[in-house]
Order: sequence, then C-alpha cells, then structure tokens
Amino acid sequence: MSTASPTAASPSTGWPLWISCMLKTKFDFDCQTKMDGEVLLHLYDHFGIKKMASLLDGVFAFILLDMANRRVHLGRDTYGVRPLFKFLTDDGFLAVCSEAKGLTEITHSIETATSIVPFLPGYFEVFDLKLNGKVQSVQFEQFHCCTREPAHALYDTVEGLSSGFSDETVKHNIRSLFENAVRKRLMAHRRIGCLLSGGLDSSLVAAMLVKLSEEEKLPYSIQTFSIGSEDSPDVIAAEKVAAHIGSEHHKVEFTAEEGVKAVEDVIFHLETYDITTIRASVGMYLVSKYIREKTDSVVIFSGEGSDELTQGYLYFHKAPSAKAGAEDSVRLLKELYLFDVLRADRTTAAHGLELRVPFLDHRFTAYYLSLPEEMRAPKDGVEKHLLRDSFKGLSLIPDEILWRRKEAFSDGMMSEKKSWYTYLQEHLDSLVNDDQMEKADKTFPHNPPRTKEAYYYRQVFEKFYPGQAKWLSHYWMPRWISASDPSARTLSIYKPDKDH
Repeated sequence: MSTASPTAASPSTGWPLWISCMLKTKFDFDCQTKMDGEVLLHLYDHFGIKKMASLLDGVFAFILLDMANRRVHLGRDTYGVRPLFKFLTDDGFLAVCSEAKGLTEITHSIETATSIVPFLPGYFEVFDLKLNGKVQSVQFEQFHCCTREPAHALYDTVEGLSSGFSDETVKHNIRSLFENAVRKRLMAHRRIGCLLSGGLDSSLVAAMLVKLSEEEKLPYSIQTFSIGSEDSPDVIAAEKVAAHIGSEHHKVEFTAEEGVKAVEDVIFHLETYDITTIRASVGMYLVSKYIREKTDSVVIFSGEGSDELTQGYLYFHKAPSAKAGAEDSVRLLKELYLFDVLRADRTTAAHGLELRVPFLDHRFTAYYLSLPEEMRAPKDGVEKHLLRDSFKGLSLIPDEILWRRKEAFSDGMMSEKKSWYTYLQEHLDSLVNDDQMEKADKTFPHNPPRTKEAYYYRQVFEKFYPGQAKWLSHYWMPRWISASDPSARTLSIYKPDKDH
C-alpha cells in the first residue's frame, strides 16, 4: 500500500478540528501531544470509526492505520474543503494523496486498469489490510450530510438558541450560529487574515472576524485583502468595508495581462478544466501569492459556501418553486468539492496558506437548511434576503454592502464595462482555431468544450493530466435560465449595482 499524507496541502501546524479541546475534556482523554489530530486516535479507540468521524467538527481528510486489527480507514470532511484522492486497483493496490497529481505516476505492481477518483465528502471507508500489503474494501458509509445536525453539536454549546420559525427567532439563531462559526475558527498558531471582495459574504466574515478578534484580544490587527483593477466594483466596495470595520486593508492590483499569464499555473494546481472555477481561481491565486510574499498572515478566512447555502446565485430568482430552489441549494453544497471549495483550497494552499470557511460550519449549514423552504428563497427581488435581513440594523457592515447585489468574484475584479471573462476570451480565442473546434467532440468526447476558451483550458489540463478528464463530471452552469456561459454578467437577469 502506498500512502501520502492527506494533509500535505495544508500548512497548519495542527488539524483544524475546532471541537478537539472540548472532546479531550469531555471524555477525559490522556493526550500526549498538543496536536488536534491526536484526538482521532482516542475517539477511534473508544468508539470506533463511524462515531469518531461523526464527532469531528472541522475540515479534514484522514488516513487511520490500525495495525492491531489490520484495518485502513479513510475519511473526508462534509463538504470536501480538504482534498483527498484514491487510487485502487482490482487486485487491491491502494494509494491515496491530497492531490490527484501525486498519484498519476504510479505504475509499479499494477496489472489491471484503474482510475484516480476524488474521495466523496462526508464518507469514511474501511479496508482489510492483507499480509501482502494489498487491501479489500469492507465498508463505505456516510457519516454526515449537510441536511442533518451533526453529532458533535451535543458538545458545541451555543448560548441562547430558540426553537420555532418566527422571523425574529430565526434571525437571532442565524446571527448566533454564524458568530459561533467564526469564533471557533479563531484557534490558530499563526496570524489570521481575511479575503475581502466587498460582497456580502466576505464582508460579513471579515466584520465578524474583526469584532471577535478584538473581544478575544488577539495581539495583532486583522489584515484584509482584495484584488482587482483600479475601477473594479469589488475593490471599491472592499475599501468601504475595510474602513467601516477597521481592518488593515491591502489592495492588490490586478491586470488582465497578469491574469492570463497565471492561467496555466492555476490549472496545474486546481486539477480541473471547469470554466468558471478557472476564471475565479486566477484572482484568488494571485491574491494568495501576494499574502504569502508580502505579509505574515497564514490562516485565511473566506466567504465560500454562502451562495450555495443561502441561494445567492442570480439564477435562483428563476427557480420554479421554493422547493426546487431548496433542492438545488443542497445539490450545490454536495458538489462544492468539485468547484468553489476546490478553488479556494487549492489557490490558497498553493502558497502555503490555510483556508477557513465559516459559512460551511456544520451546525450553521444544518440549521439554515432546516428552515422552511419559503424563508430561504429570494424575496422582493433580492437574493440571500434572509441572511441580509438577519444582520439589518446592526451596523456590522455598511448598509449599502449588506444589500449589494450578487457579483461573481471573477466578474467583480474588473470594470463593469469589460469583464475579466471577456479579456480571457479575447486572448484565448487566438490560440484555438476553428478546425480544432469542429473536431472538439471527437478530440474530447467527455465534457466536450463548446467555446475556444473552454478548449484552451482543456488543452492545458490534458498537458498536465492526460486521460484524466473524468475528474470533472460536469461543468458548473446556472439552471432554469437560457445560458451558454457561467458568468452572471451574461444572464438576462443581471443588472449592475449602479450605486456601488
């Protein structure tokens, strides 16, 4: 059996398991180290693999080797924020790694065809370990899904939560659980910073982070980071938020030329050819590079997960019913590991940063998804209305930002007059000819590219990872609306936010 540490992509000095200290105390574990990961060994010894996995509150991927019982265990967090890939042959040769690229060169001892697949989030798998080092899968089971309250909620006390679905009760609970999600993620040995696009989600995270860091008396100010061109609506909005919350703000200048140059490196780190993921990753990759080279912030908070959870994408306005919108919200959350959290983890980890995403806190997401479908739907023409309304009147962030319309990160980096995706398309169109496009279905039968931009991404992907197109099951695209491009700015329902 070949193994590579599934946390290799994370620079954390310990596992980001927020509840580890509480569990050590609750069960009176005799821990020999201060590492968060040690609690897994005690939980496994006391309760077995399923309960162990269900009690983990955090982002993780693990390999647990039990030599006494000759068992190998794999597991991955609910949303797949931390990556894990598996390579298993028919005759039982197993290899695992935090990045698929770590498995592509394995050829020895392999006589049967096999494939590299992402390990499904929220699951654990148990293998019998044979004397010859080969394995046989004996159990593959889900330990948590986003619609269920997690088992560790019993040990994660949040004061003042109320039952019932009255507006004020729900909004109070949302605020309390969100604050708890940010507070528990303050556990860090390195300096904390925050990505700040100036949109609703990152602004709420940054504002709550600054507020709680002051309450907890952290010995430094919170650094926030935005990236964009001079006339980027995101950069302008982020500066307003930073001034309001009092963060130490860094504005990273972005040019289309610099972005185009980074595309190949971005695809190498992402291990995908999804169009919108690559577009959005370029800015996040470059701002992460700046953070690593110019500052001492290492633990980076970000707003991923909110759009999927709170129905923030503009196409949710076209959902045929509240039920359909709620179902698609869950679908998006289950697919995050293919798209947004893949982007966020890989672009930050590429530069040695550790990502933290409070909107994907297990308790917060489970509560939000338990609310009536009608409450979670867009209201009065405003997406994420419930989340916005929950923070109304608190002055946590400026009102104009609280009600700012959704702007995709990859769009908001550049002027409304000319989007980042337009620059990309203009540049990449010259690198792919019409003859190549005519043969695209034959050249790339799985997920064939429909545009020259998509064709170029696929070419680069195949250069790095030949024959691995099935790592991506499908492209990310909006629903319930006629769309040939994933950018929100191409949709008929997109309207620039004229005020900001």
